[in-house]
This record gives sequence, C-alpha cells and structure tokens, in this order.
Amino acid sequence: MSRRFTFVTLALTAIVAFLVGAIFAGGLTPSPVVSGTMRTAAARTGERSAAPPASASTVNFADVVERINPAVVNIDATTPGRDTRGRRGRSGTVDEPDLFDGPPDFGPRRDQSAPRRGAGSGFIVDADGSILTNNHVIDRAERITVKLSDGRTLLARVIGADPDTDIALIKVDGQASLPVAPLGDSSALRMGEWVCAIGNPLGYEHTVTVGVVSYLGRKLFDASLDNYIQTDAAINFGNSGGPLINARGEVIGINAAISSRASSIGFAVPINSATAVMPQLRAHGKVSRGYIGVALRDVDPDLQRSLNLGVTHGALVQDITEGSPGARAGLRTYDVIVSLDEHLVANDDQLIREIAARSPGSAARLRYVRDGHEQNVTVKLAERPPRNDDGRQSDVTAPLPVAPRKADPDVLLGLTVRDLDRTIADRLELPKAMKGVLVTRVEPLSAAFDAEVQRGHVLLEINRQPVASVADFRRIARAAHQGDLLTFYVYEPDADLRKLKTIRVEDR
Repeated sequence: MSRRFTFVTLALTAIVAFLVGAIFAGGLTPSPVVSGTMRTAAARTGERSAAPPASASTVNFADVVERINPAVVNIDATTPGRDTRGRRGRSGTVDEPDLFDGPPDFGPRRDQSAPRRGAGSGFIVDADGSILTNNHVIDRAERITVKLSDGRTLLARVIGADPDTDIALIKVDGQASLPVAPLGDSSALRMGEWVCAIGNPLGYEHTVTVGVVSYLGRKLFDASLDNYIQTDAAINFGNSGGPLINARGEVIGINAAISSRASSIGFAVPINSATAVMPQLRAHGKVSRGYIGVALRDVDPDLQRSLNLGVTHGALVQDITEGSPGARAGLRTYDVIVSLDEHLVANDDQLIREIAARSPGSAARLRYVRDGHEQNVTVKLAERPPRNDDGRQSDVTAPLPVAPRKADPDVLLGLTVRDLDRTIADRLELPKAMKGVLVTRVEPLSAAFDAEVQRGHVLLEINRQPVASVADFRRIARAAHQGDLLTFYVYEPDADLRKLKTIRVEDR
C-alpha cells in the first residue's frame, strides 16, 4: 500500500512539474533575435493595416529629394546698391532673410552704393521655365541669373511680383521640358507633419534639411494677409524662395523668413497663396485685391461678454478708413459682420481672405449685427492699397513728451493717463476731431500691459463709454470691480489704427 502510494505520488508530482515547466517555458522564454530588416518589414506590415500618418521611420526623404532636386534652382540677383529701406514690415522677434546683406564681411569695407549681389533659391513650376521664388529675392534687381541643376546658368526676367505675400514669378526663356516640382495643397498640412527644405543656404547649393511643421497660420508682418507655415527644418540666408516639401514629394510652401532669435525657427509662404495669385502675376504682373477699408478682430468670449454682443462668431469692426467702401456703406465701430453673400463668417481671417480674393469693383453682400439687430448692406469693393516699406499706414512719430507722475498720481487699471492738448495732438498728428486721453505709463505685469496697451496710445472709450478726459477715465475705472471685463477702444498713432483690447480688472 505504501509502495503504491509512493509511486502514485511521484507520478503526480512529475506530471505537475512537467505542466508547470511547459507553462513557464511558453510564457517566459525570450523571443528569438530578429534582424533590423525583419523588424522593419513587420512594422511596415502593421502600418499598412492600421494606415497611420507617415512617421520619421517611414518617410524616405532621399527618394523625395531625388525627384524634386532637379527642379530646384539657385538665383543670383544684382541690385544697383544697398537698399537701406526695410523690404517688409518687421516685428521685434522675426527677421526675414535679407539676401542682399549676406554673411558678415571680414575684409575691407565696401562701398554701399556699389552694385550688390544676393543669392536665393527657387523652383520650376512650368516646363517652359517659369520659376516661383520670394519677392524679396529679386526686389529691385537689375540682373537676375538662374543656375539650373544641370549646371547651366541662364538670364531670367520678372513676370510678376506680389510684395504683400512675398511671392514672385520669374522666367528663363527659350526652354522646354525642364523638370517641374509638383505642387501640393498647403491647406491639408497638419502640425507635426514631416517636411524638408531644399535651397542655397550661405552659398551651399542644393542643401537639404528636414524637420516638422511646428505651427500653421503664423502672423509676422501683416496680420491681415500673413498665413505662414512655421517649421524647425533649418532655413538660413539663401534658402529664401526654395521649396518646403511634404513627405509625398509635393511643394507645400516657399521658404521665406527666419527668426532672428533662434536657429530652428523658419517660416514659409503656403503654396496655396502662390497658386492663388499666379494667374494675376502672369496676366498683369501684379496682384489686385478687394478692399472694404475696415480693421477687424475676432469675436472672443471676453469681448462678447464685456460688450454684450449677442453673437458668438463673426468679425468685429474696430476701425474704418475714411472714404473707404465700408465707410460709404455706413459700417460703424462695434458692428459684427456675421455673413458674406449668405455664407457665415467664422472670424476676421476668413472674411479678410475672402474679400481679398475678390476683384476690385465687385459687390459683396454683408450681414452685420448692430446693437442686437441684424442689418444687410451691399459694398462695392475698392482695390487694396499697397503697404509702405515698413508695413504700416503712417510714419513713426517723434518721441512722446514724458508727463510728470504728479500730473496724475492715480494709477487705475494699470494705466496713467493725461488729457490731450493741442501740442500733443499736433505732435502725434491726431485726427482733428479725436477726443480721448493719452496713455503716459503702463504698469508692468498689469492686465493692461498683457493686453498690449502701450505708452503713447490714445484711449477713446471703455465699454463703449467715451473717455474724453482724465475725469471720465477715473469715473469709469473706479466704478469697475475685480473680475469685470473691460474693452478699451484705443488709437495707435504709429499705425494710424484703432483697436479693441480686452482686459480683466484685477485686485487693487
């Protein structure tokens, strides 16, 4: 009995041990080593089934560059002398590549009036030799030469240019069957998408850099038209005019600007902006845009609440140019344009783009909300006036007189203000009928500072209440409570523009 029991016990123990070993062997035994090629193949098989967006491991820019590079050209432009004017308006944080300045010179100082050569890039868009580039690459150039990828150097002529979007179309004549860069759809771009840039940075021909789209719709020079693609693909002096290319080998931008504060922030004009104006550049050599003469801003929740607008979308009128189509049609400050030709207007950018895309002389039917009531008006569009070289409506005024702090000891809403007098009005070249108070100081870290109210601005209204004197300002400011939203209506003399700025009253 004991012998039989021992035998059964040993048998059961062996079976249990075998089963436990099998379980552990199947679950814990390391997988066999797989080669990198096999892993890649397996990964690609999984990716095809899931169909995710292209990633860094699946984008082969070597193939893309091999196809596109023959259509990329180097451009040399000779100007009669250094242009001391700014080509476009600049902001404090972004500088465009100034191709005619180039790298610093370490040799003898050159005569600034002597002809200067600058290098840029471009890409062929038609087999007959039409080439897209930046306007600032060929601006004021008297002689333009283009070097093709096969080594030939040819003279080029300007077909047309659009300084407002920094786009130019040039052409080398007598050519046929040139390689062409396929154009994509920049409206389909997404942040984080992989892109590459090809160009002539610092004279190094056909240089390729790779990065991602880091932002879409960046405003740099002109808030009404700018729609730049921001990328961290390296862009340097000489890249201007070259293509920004997506993972499918399509041009989706024209490299145009770099940040003066960082080496990894570059900007490109969306290719859709170029394709939209190319027909006019071919036919007329310039671009004509529709214009109603009003300055607009978005309807955001703070603005809606502080002004009790009653609408959640649209473009709010904050300034009107005297004698413009908008002024003749009777539009007023605080009107909210909610539709254009029966199509809803989501924001100011949409309205500006759609108006600018129309021909001068055409009619636009606008629906707007004024004091809670909808009204309709038909506006005959004029031609958008060209910008000044500095991108602003008027020249910078002389420095403002510094008001003694004792003239207004009270700092309310983060501001110190003073009454306007004839001396200041003349110095600032203010409109004759303008009434308001001059901002002489903005407290750092205040809500007014955050809203970009600046010394030298003229405060006209607060929540649609006129501010004709310091007494008016004090009365309205002292009646405000912590947490209240106030909309300042200010005039900026430097830009000759009225703007709405919303601030939240803080604890005093």
